[in-house]
Amino acid sequence: MKATRLSAAGLAAALLGALVAATPVTAAPDAATGGSTTTCVTDPVMPKRQFRAMWIASVTNIDWPTKASWTAPDQIATQKAEYLAWLDLAERLNHNAVVVQIRPTADAFWPSPHEPWSEYLTGVRGKDPGWDPLAFVVEEAHKRNLEFHGWFNPYRVSMPAPSGAGADLSKLAPNHPARQHPEWTFAYPPAGVAGSRLYYNPGIPEVREFVQTAMMDAVTRYDIDGVHFDDYFYPYPSGTHQVPDDVTFAEFNRGFTNKADWRRDNINLLIQEMNAKIKAAKPWVKFGVSPFGIWRNKAADPLGSDTTGSQSYDIISADTRRWVKEEWIDYVVPQLYWYIGQYPAADYARLVPWWADVVKGTRVQLYIGQADYKSGQPAYGSYWMNPRELSDHLTLNRSYPEVLGNVHFSAVQVRANRLGATDIYAAEHYSRPALVPTMSHLPAKPLLMPVVTRAERQADGVRLRWRQPADGVGPLGTAASYAIYRFDGTGPAGGCAFADAAHLVDTVRAEAGSATQSWVDATAEAGKRYTYYVTALDRLANESPASPPSFVR
Repeated sequence: MKATRLSAAGLAAALLGALVAATPVTAAPDAATGGSTTTCVTDPVMPKRQFRAMWIASVTNIDWPTKASWTAPDQIATQKAEYLAWLDLAERLNHNAVVVQIRPTADAFWPSPHEPWSEYLTGVRGKDPGWDPLAFVVEEAHKRNLEFHGWFNPYRVSMPAPSGAGADLSKLAPNHPARQHPEWTFAYPPAGVAGSRLYYNPGIPEVREFVQTAMMDAVTRYDIDGVHFDDYFYPYPSGTHQVPDDVTFAEFNRGFTNKADWRRDNINLLIQEMNAKIKAAKPWVKFGVSPFGIWRNKAADPLGSDTTGSQSYDIISADTRRWVKEEWIDYVVPQLYWYIGQYPAADYARLVPWWADVVKGTRVQLYIGQADYKSGQPAYGSYWMNPRELSDHLTLNRSYPEVLGNVHFSAVQVRANRLGATDIYAAEHYSRPALVPTMSHLPAKPLLMPVVTRAERQADGVRLRWRQPADGVGPLGTAASYAIYRFDGTGPAGGCAFADAAHLVDTVRAEAGSATQSWVDATAEAGKRYTYYVTALDRLANESPASPPSFVR
């Protein structure tokens, strides 16, 4: 295979991305545009709206909490400090969300009435950690105005031995539902085979209902912003072993004669029903899935991508394209964990346009899952030894307006910054804050503009104070956060000045229960004149008109 740096498609896309800076774009009718639609020239390096997050994985203590925290003198304080360090990293990188795994193996990071405490909190399955981690992680994310997306794994019950329970039900927590209902589970690969683990059987209607109930407990009781599934549905194939669900198919086939179609329908029902339950309980909570990056190959299906790798439609019964087309999800994060180049199995430069085309014309937003874990790791090939590989991915994404953000796997790899790759893509693509993309299909109520009541210099910078007029009642009618824009000099700014993030200096969470808000611009230069504007954002980041300007001389 010839080691070409960019495939033809990738090179063309990257070059097109470089031209976008000179292309007029239509600014969304928000902020100082006064609700009108205006054609503005924007800087693609500084998008006003872009979803930016990293996965914080708890399974096998990948990211948080670490195993070291189990034996710390003050375990709770140590685990809290570890999590806050991840939020510090997110802030430094101008992220606006975190995706935190809170149900890794049919267990819970909160006091669930349905499932046991996760072993990844204490090292002991079912042991009460003595605090409510989910309440803490949501609250702390919101303090920093980061969206909190709770990451759930629907059907996985255990991880392989020796670190996990393997296929041994007796090693699960004593109160684990799988022990009470062993008929709900199967082992795959079979018990006794290396790598064997337990799964809930997706083909049993009672199981599907139970896992939804267990996950909805977190949605209804905690102020999460999103529900997030990863790519584990039916288990990935292992050798020639077959999923042992013949009896289940015979009993619950719903008229299907083809088992593969029935399995896909089982997962379709999970996705469709979960979305309906989320929206019935809290219409503003987003639902997203991060699937394996290949739906089907073009050789198997003319609608598929120009790839030759494994197909999620066939191997794990995940018809991800249909979920998008049916709009059963609000966003999709395909795991495009491949490089740009001549890699016929799965070239990043071929998959991004395919996914962009899939979401086109739907209300589903597309974010890309990035393989930070491969950067600087020789085992994954020479392409990943290029410190610019990940930044090149983000540059290519700009060629496709359907790509509205990125999620990086995973936090510990982002922090590792091997080859300086994190520094490179952060400097080139995340240099300014960004608001999360709005979702116009979710309910919203217009917000009134804030009114800046004071702007004054003080020892630590410029302090702004503003008031938020009463907008309404409930999460859809009140300001959840604010965006602060700063312009050099003293004079009014036109609508297009708000179309990108060039003048967006910060976003802050609203102080609960207070109509008066305050913020300090610690980057303001002494003696320099500035003009400030503040806008209000609801919890879905819909933006109010801008406040009247406030001048600092």
